[in-house]
Amino acid sequence: MEIVSTSLQFVPIFADLPTETLLKIEQIGSKKRYTKEEPILLEEDAGNVLFVILSGKVKVSRSSSDGREVILTILGDMDFFGEMAILDGLARSANVIAIEESEVFLIQRNDFLQLLHDHPEISVILLQELTARLRNADMKIKALSLKDAEGKVATVLLQIAEYSGKIKSGVVEIDKLPVQQDLANMAGTSRETISRTLHSFAKRGFVEIDGNKLRITNFEKFKETFE
Repeated sequence: MEIVSTSLQFVPIFADLPTETLLKIEQIGSKKRYTKEEPILLEEDAGNVLFVILSGKVKVSRSSSDGREVILTILGDMDFFGEMAILDGLARSANVIAIEESEVFLIQRNDFLQLLHDHPEISVILLQELTARLRNADMKIKALSLKDAEGKVATVLLQIAEYSGKIKSGVVEIDKLPVQQDLANMAGTSRETISRTLHSFAKRGFVEIDGNKLRITNFEKFKETFE
């Protein structure tokens, strides 16, 4: 079996499709590599491609009225993006930039819409994925509007932990924590606040930091304290 076909089996919206269908998707799509910090798409671009991340990580962001970057989310292996513009035919609503070397699988809009027609089960899973993203967005909006700086930073750590953390015996380890400026852009605060808050969390025993690795020592207690 081809590597791309094997990879596509782990993409949530394609997971239940038979091998022969995955082979067809592979044939109608294409692959592209992006280097670190290379833009993949920009806000207001035409929305005619769906992207699936085969490897790597990207950040989805928008620019505020004063020019600051606001990171909406970070996506990794087997995540997809670009679906909103695919479905409504409008321009892109955010920027997507590779934060490490990434390989992406691209499907043109007409081909993806045909897939939805031929395989309605993809539409159901797509709705579930979009609902989960909407819930996460609601949680982030609540945190940014109602919580203090410490609560905002904790919310971002919880989101990253839920998404990419590895849990064992109540300890969650995040192998590649985003750089502090990206964390600040996610939390709507400053890099200095991130540094100060992480140091405070470590001093109080909530987390352990080793380079770009972070361990939440008691995940349930951390959630109870800051949610």
